[in-house]
Order: sequence, then structure tokens, then C-alpha cells
Amino acid sequence: MLFVVVSALLAIGYAFFNAYRVLRAPEGSGKMVEVHNYIKEGAKAYLKKQYTVILSIGAVITILLLFVDLKMALSYVLGALSSTAAGYVGMWIAVNSNVRTAYTAKEYGLNKALRLAFSGGLVLGLMTVGLGTLLIALQYLGYGGTPDAIQAIIGYSFGASSVALFARAGGGIYTKAADIGADLVGKVEVGIPEDDPRNPGVIADNVGDNVGDVAGMGADLFESYVGSIISTMIIVATQLVESSKWVNLALTPLVVASAGILASIVASFFVRTKEGGDPSRPLTLATVISAVLIAIISTPILLILLGQDLGLYASIVVIAGLITGVVTGLTSDYFTNGKYSPVRKVAKMSEAGPALTILTGYAYGLLSVFAPSVTIAIATLVSYWLLSSYGGFWFGIYGVALAAVGMLSLTGVVVSADAYGPITDNAAGIAEQAGLGDEVREITDKLDAAGNTMKSVCKGFAIGSAALTALAFIAAYAALVQKYRGLDISKLFAELSVLDAKLISGMFVGVVMPALFTALVVLAVSDAAFVLIEEIRRQFKEKPGILEFKDKPDYGKAVGIVTTYAIKKLILPGLVAIIVPVIVGFTLGPYGLAGMLLAATISGLLLGLFQGNVGNTWDNAKKYIEAGHHGGKGSEAHKAAVIGDTVGDPMKDASGPSINILIKLMSIVSLVFAYYIVQYNLLNLIG
Repeated sequence: MLFVVVSALLAIGYAFFNAYRVLRAPEGSGKMVEVHNYIKEGAKAYLKKQYTVILSIGAVITILLLFVDLKMALSYVLGALSSTAAGYVGMWIAVNSNVRTAYTAKEYGLNKALRLAFSGGLVLGLMTVGLGTLLIALQYLGYGGTPDAIQAIIGYSFGASSVALFARAGGGIYTKAADIGADLVGKVEVGIPEDDPRNPGVIADNVGDNVGDVAGMGADLFESYVGSIISTMIIVATQLVESSKWVNLALTPLVVASAGILASIVASFFVRTKEGGDPSRPLTLATVISAVLIAIISTPILLILLGQDLGLYASIVVIAGLITGVVTGLTSDYFTNGKYSPVRKVAKMSEAGPALTILTGYAYGLLSVFAPSVTIAIATLVSYWLLSSYGGFWFGIYGVALAAVGMLSLTGVVVSADAYGPITDNAAGIAEQAGLGDEVREITDKLDAAGNTMKSVCKGFAIGSAALTALAFIAAYAALVQKYRGLDISKLFAELSVLDAKLISGMFVGVVMPALFTALVVLAVSDAAFVLIEEIRRQFKEKPGILEFKDKPDYGKAVGIVTTYAIKKLILPGLVAIIVPVIVGFTLGPYGLAGMLLAATISGLLLGLFQGNVGNTWDNAKKYIEAGHHGGKGSEAHKAAVIGDTVGDPMKDASGPSINILIKLMSIVSLVFAYYIVQYNLLNLIG
């Protein structure tokens, strides 16, 4: 526990050191600072409204949890506040990094700008892992270090997940409505460049990068990270307490997470490049280095903690999780990076119009799901087989959960690289709007292209890890059902059967949940974008001098419209994830709910990976054309690629990334209310 607490405090301390280092850097002057202030004020205003709504919903849930368990209610509040803090701190440092990155690119070149932008991202990455690990450890100790203490900590994951889903969905709706509105009128109708200061929607677009891809994404990975740790501990608390090593087994996920913290800090020193180099290479290298270091650091500790045989098996399981994370990330990189054939093929097809742009990207998006899914299946099988051979069924399930922890031990460096993306995207926008010149824009575009790739990697990593974590939560739910029904394992197997009508009925409900959620989010983006498009058209019509730089666009009006719509539309998708599992549980019973969770996890993996990858494939095909290929900017191929990018925008940054929270939040809600679902479901009451 000392190792865990010290590692967590080191992460938080190093995060604040990087924040200090970023804020010391000069921010430039004139138009750069003016644009930066617009972005900063817009982001603060949106997050204030968003968190007011989210925490109001959280207050209602807290009151309900007081009737379930006081400690769980307290943990829920801590989880909600931790998720809010991680997202807000990340956003705050990101909006203060963007202008400094643009200025550094102008004055000092590519390498120093890369280092500064990554330092800004590192604040969010290290706050995520440090805060999560520290508060789980302190709750475990504060609640007495007992199995009941671990079950109370479910509330922490519930709080983190509920905030994350609303924040990710709301931020995604905001950023994509702004992006689509600005692009369709500015680039397609009027023919002005991306990030052109004449576009009334440009500041709203820049704000969206922060509220969606930083604050929303930070809350997203925070809940994934803590969820993997807590689900593993719950399996120990419910099924492995008879083992003489149950305390060590419960602390193992915290130890692996702490190894990940140290590895992320060390790997951050390798993020540097030469002038004219490719910034994506050191970012990818840092992830690989971190994975290797986690294996090196955690193996001897696990051998000491669990003994030679079990410790060796646990180390192999952690490595299997790490390999799964790296494969998932590299697959996303291959299908979304302009260096490889899928993006180039989509760009080539754009010469024939938007129909082939969309069809080719769609096919590659589906193809991109295959390798991660097979890798997750192999990791699940290997993890289960190894630990079940040591201690039976529940040890095997523990192994699957530990593989998820291994995968998510990369969170520190992955989140840092992902948060780097919006910082460099904003820096490129500031460079364009401030007129810093082609040389600076070339540097910021290079940084932005690398950031786009890392955002793709992180989205793939997030949904892949969510599938493993959700499986662990489902196993923990089954463990609670067994406990509350007083069944032995053979009886549980007999009742929890794929031939059971209740389970099959639940699966039919679960398989459509990610599709329903996707529809709600995409429709919300479309509605908000439609209103913004009308506003941008109105400004161009009523103030024709805008395009001649004679009149100034009303940025605030555009920001206000998107803010209002995003806040209004984020509530329904979030409530669906919380309410549907409760309804299914109390009507179809615990086994019907188990079927729903399993089917939602499988279809969610498909839809989440597909949307995250296909959106970035279309986006980078557009960027590849803008770099001068297939006719370059303004060509017919470019217009087709812009349409493909627009179609993919809500998928890659709103609905797709939110699905990984959806499947875990439904599992966590099921865990929280498992006792009541077992005792008071409709099928029980009618006999």
C-alpha cells in the first residue's frame, strides 16, 4: 500500500510540475492571445453549465444510494467529484497550452513545441491515474480493508462512470455540432479554409476540442481506469475471500496500476523529435516503452506478493493485457494514419465523389474491428485458462479482470498522448487565425496530424479496454447473484444458461442498446449543427463584409447556440444507460439482466471500435488530400473528403467513444442494485 500511495502522489506531483512548466512558457501577444482568450472563456462557460447539470443529476443518485449503503453513497460522491476534477484540470491546462504551443512553434521549432504540447497532455494523463489510484487505496484503508469495504467502493466507479457518460456525450455533441457547422458553411459553401477567422463558428469549433476531447475524454478514461481496478477487487471480495492470499489478490490491481504510473513518467522523457521529424513516432514509442516497463516493474512485485506460481501466472496475464492494448492501438493507427493504405485508398476514391469516399471508409471501418476483437478473445482465453488452472473458475475470472487492469495500466501515457491532440489542434487553429505564416502553420499541422493519429489510438484503446472491463463487471455481477441467491457454482451454471428464455430476451434488449445510444447522440449532433449552420449563414448574409475582413463575426452567438443545445441534449442518452438496466433487472430478473449486459458489451465493442476508427479514416483522408494529393485543397476530391469527414465526425468524437462508458455504466448500475434485483424482480413476485 505504501508503494501504491507513493506512486499515486508522485503522479499528481509530476502533473503539477508539468502544469507549472507549461504556464511558465510565453504565450505570445496580439491576435494569438485574443483568439486564445475566446477559446478559454467559451470552454469555461460551457463546462460550468455542463457540470451544473451533471452534478444535479448526481445529487439525485446520491440520495437514492443513501437508502442502499451509506459508504457506497460517499464513494459515489468521491467518484463523481474525482471524475469532474480530472476532466476540468485537464481542460484548464489544455486551453492554456494551445497558445503557448503555437508561440513555441513560431519561435523555437518543432521539437520544443512537441515537448510543450505533450507536457500539457501529461497533466491530464497523470492526474487521471494518480487521483484514481490514490482514492481507491485510501477508501480501501478508510473503510477497514475488508471484503465489505471493497463492495462499498463500487460507488466510486458508479460516480466516475455516470459523470463520464454525461461529460463525454455532452462534450461530443458540442464539439461535433460546432465542427460540422463550421465546416459545411465555411469550407463547403463559402470556400474559406479551416480555422479561418472569418467563420463565425470557428471559436465554437476550437472550444469543442477542449470540452469534448480533453474534459470529456479525461472523464472517460478515468472511469475506465478505476473501473478495471474495482471490478477485479470485487471478484476477490465476493468469491476469493476463502483464499489465504485474498488481501494480496485484492491489492494486485493497485500494484499493477502503480507500475503503470512509474512507467508512464519514465516514458514521457522519450517524447522528443528532431526538426522536420515525424511527431507521431515518439508518441507511439512512448506507449511501447511504457508497456515494456510495466511488465519489467510489475513482474518481481507480483512474484513477491502472490508467490512464485500464482505470481508468474498473474504476470503473464498482465502482459497479455498489455499486448492487447498495444495491438488495439496499432490497429487503429494502421487504419487511420495517412502513411498507410486504408487512408490513401479512401483519399483516392474521393476523386469519384462522396459516395465512394463513404463506402470505402465504411468497409475499412468494419475491417478495423477484426484484429482487436480476436486479440481480446485470445487475451480473455489465455487469462482465464492460466489462473483457472491454478485455482478454479473464479480464479480464471479474476485473471480476465486482471488482464483489463494490465491493458489499462497504459492509461497514463495513452491519455497524455490523446490530450496532446486537442492542444495541437487548437494551436494550429490559433496559428491560422493569428496569421503566423505558412512556416509556423506547417509545424503546427505536423503536430496536429500526429495528434489526430494518437486520438485514434486512444479511442481504440478505450473501447477495447472497456470490453475487457465490462466482462469483469459482468463476472462480478454474476458473483453477487450467486452470493445473494445462495447457489453453488454448478447451480449458477445451470441457471445462467444461454438456453434460458429470460437470458435470451435480455440479450435481444442488450444488443440494440449501443445502437439506440448512437442514434440519440448522432441526432443530437445533427440538431445542434443544423441550428448553428443557420446562424452562420445568417451572419454571412446580414454582414457580407465578414468575408472581406470589414465586419467581425459574432463568435459569442455561435458558442452560445452550441452550448445550449449540447446541454439540453446530453441528458437523455445518459439517463438511458442508468434506467434501462434497472427496468430490465426488475422485469426479466437477474439472468435476463445478465443477458442484456453481455449482448450490449459485444455489440458495443463492434459499434464503438467501428465508429472511432472510420471517423478518423475519413478525417485523415481529407487531411491527406489537403497536403497536396489528388488535387489538394478546393478540388473535387477534397470536397468529397470533407463530406466523408463530416459524416464521421459525430461517430469518432461523440457516439463512438461514449459507447465504452455506456457498456460499463450499465454493468455498474447492475452491481449496485444486484441485491434488490435478485430479491424483488417481477418474476420472483409473481411466483
